[in-house]
Amino acid sequence: MNQTYALTAVTVVVLATVLVGALGLRISRTTSDFYVASRTVGPRLNAAAIGGEYLSAASFLGVAGLVLLQGPEMLWYPVGYTAGYLVLLVFVAAPLRRSGAYTLPDFAEDRLQSQGVRRIAVLFVLGVGWLYLLPQLQGAGLTLEVLTGAPPWAGGLVVACVVTAAVAAGGMRSITFVQAFQYWLKLTALLVPAFFLVAAWAGDGAPRASFDAPAVFREHTAVTLGEDVRLSVREPLALEVTGRVDGRAYRDAPLTLEPGRHSVQARTRLEFAAGSAVPDSPAGAVRDTPGWSKPLSGGEREHRLYATYGLILATFLGTMGLPHVAVRFYTSPDGRAARRTTLVVLGLLGVFYLLPQVYGALGRIYAPELALTGDADAVVLVLPERMLGGLLGDLLGALLAGGAFAAFLSTASGLTMAVAGVLHQDVLPRRGVGSFRFAVVVAMAVPLAGGFVTTQVPVADAVGLAFAVSASSFCPLLVLGIWWRGLTPPGAVAGLLTGGGAALGAVVATRSGLVPRGWAHALLAWPAVWSVPLGFLTMVSVSLATRSRVPAAVGAALARLHLPEDVAGARRSGGGAW
Repeated sequence: MNQTYALTAVTVVVLATVLVGALGLRISRTTSDFYVASRTVGPRLNAAAIGGEYLSAASFLGVAGLVLLQGPEMLWYPVGYTAGYLVLLVFVAAPLRRSGAYTLPDFAEDRLQSQGVRRIAVLFVLGVGWLYLLPQLQGAGLTLEVLTGAPPWAGGLVVACVVTAAVAAGGMRSITFVQAFQYWLKLTALLVPAFFLVAAWAGDGAPRASFDAPAVFREHTAVTLGEDVRLSVREPLALEVTGRVDGRAYRDAPLTLEPGRHSVQARTRLEFAAGSAVPDSPAGAVRDTPGWSKPLSGGEREHRLYATYGLILATFLGTMGLPHVAVRFYTSPDGRAARRTTLVVLGLLGVFYLLPQVYGALGRIYAPELALTGDADAVVLVLPERMLGGLLGDLLGALLAGGAFAAFLSTASGLTMAVAGVLHQDVLPRRGVGSFRFAVVVAMAVPLAGGFVTTQVPVADAVGLAFAVSASSFCPLLVLGIWWRGLTPPGAVAGLLTGGGAALGAVVATRSGLVPRGWAHALLAWPAVWSVPLGFLTMVSVSLATRSRVPAAVGAALARLHLPEDVAGARRSGGGAW
């Protein structure tokens, strides 16, 4: 990829983000503007903004990489994230907007009349938000390093500065325009090159991508491995080697690998003839394709199947509790608009996820070596140069690079807004616009500093953990708080700490290597299957044991959540009983 074009595209995206964010500065005047855009964001604009912040680089780049490695069936992965909005639509969207809250801690206190519940909710919002922000910054650093050769910290610093400026300038009004713009930019960045790539594929005779057999090199291909790997060969494979294979050194020497596994040292150059099968790389598979992506294959089938369902449950139920998702529904004018927003979101996400499979399938044909080196996520960025070449390939590659960087900016914007709102309301001593802007700086500074201390946190691990904690804590709080009048403050606190704390502790224990491999490891690495029911069970059982602590105004609170705004307002003004 032409680095000059890629850097220019990233620069244009950054400048456009700043300029669109400046529009919010001109029209943001009140605290309500900064928190919830004065609750005036219509369904179409709000849905585009939600799509912009929700579709991170994991969707923009990672889904195509999964399809390249395992085939179109890997689309169940984005289906899990999209289906979370269906659950949100049915159970949460409209009541959450009618609550009149600004943040999730606001909702918790208003519903349960308890400062204690609010404090616990604050801790979970900050934890989930910062946990989600950290890999966004590190991923931006790695992406900019690959595209331009910049140092790894540069991308995270650029994202931090741009996001801080946009959010501090106009708060929710600014990032609504920014995120809506970035959704359409990401969709365009995938859609336009896809037309040219499909046309090039058709002009090449429309070769089929085979996923039930090893990929094949279409032309003479040289691959330099970045780390030690073990290659698995099914049939004798002839190639030329410069480096060390199976402990022996070679220099531009022909070699035939016999069926079986072979160790290849880092920086070894392998040259494959056209028509050669691409050997399997277990190291690359571990890095790009977690075990849960193949639920019914390989050994330990029951562990893989359990892990798959654990992740699906976390994504289905965790979406509603993500702070940057929930806060967007507070910007809708009313509950009906919140539901319409969710429906439009489902459509926008569905359209977006039609495209990654195209890139993954084409990558299987034209860039199969990415599966060998473990760089499958780069298939979206590599294909234009590989299939088209010349100026057109460089320009389309630059467009995709800009879209990838926009993915980091949009997701980080929503997370920063959600965390800053909670810091401003519940942590910092002062109020007002100036204090909110300081909260934005703090919200971004913590994960940015964490990125310098903790390097190379796996994005999938951090994001999966955020979903698991959200599903085990905020999902029970929101569902029971909206639909069950018997929820009490002690029950809510116990459920938050037990469900969310268990999910957090379980995953930290497995990531720290404290749990041996086997069923115990699978149960703790993917805890949503048991931690979500644990959160619900704890809230219900403790609430039943503390019936006397049910808030006195629970009837009025539930009526406000479930009645349309005009009906609830008429009952209040008329003095009707709840």
